[in-house]
Amino acid sequence: MQVFGAVEEFPEAHKGAVIAIGNFDGVHRGHQSVLGRTMEIARAHRAPAGVMLFDPHPREFFAPDRPLFTLTPLDEKLALFEALGLDLAVALTFDRALASLSAEEFVARILVAGLGVRHVVIGYDFFFGKGRGGNPDVMRALGERHGFGVTVVAPEGDAEEAFSSSRVRALLRQGRVREAAEQLGHWWRVKGRVVPGAGRGQGLGYPTANLALEKSQELAHGIYAVRVLIDGALYDGAAYLGTRPTFEEGPAVLEVFLFDFEGDLYGREVALDFIARIRGDQSFESAEALKAQMAADCDEARRILAEIAQDDPMLRFPLGRRLAGESTNVGTTK
Repeated sequence: MQVFGAVEEFPEAHKGAVIAIGNFDGVHRGHQSVLGRTMEIARAHRAPAGVMLFDPHPREFFAPDRPLFTLTPLDEKLALFEALGLDLAVALTFDRALASLSAEEFVARILVAGLGVRHVVIGYDFFFGKGRGGNPDVMRALGERHGFGVTVVAPEGDAEEAFSSSRVRALLRQGRVREAAEQLGHWWRVKGRVVPGAGRGQGLGYPTANLALEKSQELAHGIYAVRVLIDGALYDGAAYLGTRPTFEEGPAVLEVFLFDFEGDLYGREVALDFIARIRGDQSFESAEALKAQMAADCDEARRILAEIAQDDPMLRFPLGRRLAGESTNVGTTK
């Protein structure tokens, strides 16, 4: 998949593409419906299928003092687009110049003059342009004026409500990672580089890899069963997210203990898929009491992950299957 950071970079060869437009945070099942329809229309026209998104998220631009709980940073979002089979992505910097464009100017300058779109696909709740002046009806009218097609994808959801990034965030804030995954159609994933930690896990017999947290991280604190992808190999593990109240109150940390793994991970990038929350964060009377609880937590994580290995519910979904296929093996590094 080719990625462009500005319309000025967009080559003539890709003009006439079918483009989905949105923020796509989480790339949940509603987003996947929009992107799937984009690829269907592109195939019918024998045209490239692409996506346009904005970084940072417009909400972050307009309210920088209130960090948005970002489900999928840009690099992860692009990886998910590629896994879905899109041909190209245009990741526009959302800045004052872009925010000042009216709906009509956005269409004329970005979609028509910049990308030369053949067809645009948007969700039912897509708004664009200064003051959110553009909506699906406006996009249809502008499409007719400028000669490109417009498809508006209806909401998709379960019995409760439509799939949405806001709903996924709310579930993760409660630690309900399995329910969040059902909305996403894939396990929620966090990527990060392993950094030095306090070393207490080593002393307790559970050496952990410590990952730097994003400032906007709002996942509920506690212990989680996780799967960890390292250089194409998949490992089971237990992760801790919290402030380590047994020892000290401080900034939240994310630590993961890998089962059946030996090796040095410092400086390496890993990806964590959150499978289930085992319990909330809590303080213990002693390090020995904490150690005993850690053993029980790891046993429970192993049990949960063994069940998932036998019947992974995310394999029901196309993107869940594609992400599961990333791992070349379940391995032990020694």
